[in-house]
Amino acid sequence: MRWNELRSEKCSLARTLSVIGDRWTLLVLREAFLRVRRFEDFQKNLGIARRVLTERLAHLVEEGVLEKHAYQERPVRHEYRLTQKGLDLYPALMAMVNWGDRHYADAEGPPLVHTHKSCGHDFHTVTTCSECGEVVDPRAVRVRPNIAS
Repeated sequence: MRWNELRSEKCSLARTLSVIGDRWTLLVLREAFLRVRRFEDFQKNLGIARRVLTERLAHLVEEGVLEKHAYQERPVRHEYRLTQKGLDLYPALMAMVNWGDRHYADAEGPPLVHTHKSCGHDFHTVTTCSECGEVVDPRAVRVRPNIAS
């Protein structure tokens, strides 16, 4: 199946992958969450080809995950900022970071530590039930078709 065909699948994961499902897009999003905004900084941090970066940024803008804002008039230059749709990806990216920290960190530990500004504690991501607040384990979840769709 081709990437552009995933959008038509009756599966939320497949549809999501049609937007963010390649390595460069995920790394662009990582940089955006680390507050990188400008094309040159994305390129420098990622070591990505200009053409590839241009395509990934354009796709994320087209999908409403990022938006362009001019920061210079002559020549016109833009920065890229996460939209609310983009910010909504944070839990998913943090879950992947947590998985990588758990399974691929070296002896010194994870390369980055996340600290909650409000309480000052370092944290790792956990999935909780939106209704009762209990931590959700995949073995404690039942999935059923949505008969409304």
